[in-house]
Amino acid sequence: MVLLVVLTGCGKLGQVGRAPAFSPLEGGTQYSAMYASEMPEDVLPPGPSDGSSLWDAGTASLFGDRRAAQRGDILTVVIEIDDEASIRNSSGRSRSGSVNAGLPEFVGIPQRIDEGLPDGASMANAFETNSSSTFQGNGSVARKEKLTLRVAATVVEELPNGVLRIEGQQEVRVNFELRELVVTGYVRPIDVSRQNEITYDKIAGARIAYGGRGQITDMQQPTYGQQVADTVLPF
Repeated sequence: MVLLVVLTGCGKLGQVGRAPAFSPLEGGTQYSAMYASEMPEDVLPPGPSDGSSLWDAGTASLFGDRRAAQRGDILTVVIEIDDEASIRNSSGRSRSGSVNAGLPEFVGIPQRIDEGLPDGASMANAFETNSSSTFQGNGSVARKEKLTLRVAATVVEELPNGVLRIEGQQEVRVNFELRELVVTGYVRPIDVSRQNEITYDKIAGARIAYGGRGQITDMQQPTYGQQVADTVLPF
């Protein structure tokens, strides 16, 4: 464990005095979607009038549909999260009970029993119990989140049912702090607007991560030794 902590610390020492490096674009799913072209299902021979028309139905045409619809296309994801929730619960419970039982007369049996009992004891008041229970609970939750971002995402896969899997990543470095935004999920082509945009609430299985790495982020995190101690120590 000590060796692992030392090796991790040495890895961080290599970044001293250097700005955090960007994540490489090569080798990712977006890079593969951009550069790898899929084989067409059917190859139709060109017709005699294909090159003579003034209008084209492709995306480059004036009246063509420029919305993302296939692998490698790019669309804009609009993230506008403004959630606020407030929950307050209160409950109370109270219960009390009293039991008094005895056997004053039963064909003379209680009187015979009383003769063998200590002084002051009698079957006329055999036993008496009292009980009470009180419970009260209160709980409240208040939460408010607000996030407004826009990021370009790439269609990395077209599923058999027509749904598109998108993935977007954006990195901005300011001095020695790198801010990262990652968006992944599944969208329907019909939900993409004419402006080639889609809002986050129309993304199924959306995964949105907004964070960073750098000197400021390192100062906000406890050291590796403290993290190990918090995990290992039971107190």
